[in-house]
Amino acid sequence: MDHTSHECKYTGLDREYSIEDLAAFHGHLGPYIVLGYRIGRYVRRNFCSDPFQMKAAVHCTGQPPQSCLADGVQIGSGCTLGKRNIEIVPSGELFCKFSCGGREIIIRPNHISFPQAGREDYGLLIERLAEDMYSMPEAELFAAELK
Repeated sequence: MDHTSHECKYTGLDREYSIEDLAAFHGHLGPYIVLGYRIGRYVRRNFCSDPFQMKAAVHCTGQPPQSCLADGVQIGSGCTLGKRNIEIVPSGELFCKFSCGGREIIIRPNHISFPQAGREDYGLLIERLAEDMYSMPEAELFAAELK
């Protein structure tokens, strides 16, 4: 198969993935996979719709939970490890950089108010936060800057 061909009818790139889909892909539902998915969808709609032409760099600590952002970016943008067009860049800052056709867009997540760690219901609260983030307006989740 010619990987530059965009005629595959099975891509599902325009499909909206559910919370259940994200949890199944990632192994659980957390805020960072949801955030990455929402970022990836935004970038495909507003910057570059072709995941064969786009590259993604997820700048984060390089460790979970921040690195979980990369799983969401993959499913939302279509940039994948297999195509070698996504990477995790260890950084003290949290942001995603996408490039396509000589252009760049930087997506900076807004602060996430996590529940207090150590609570007995922490896992449930994290899941609820992720559920809320799934339907929040994009402007509440992140800011985009076209370069």
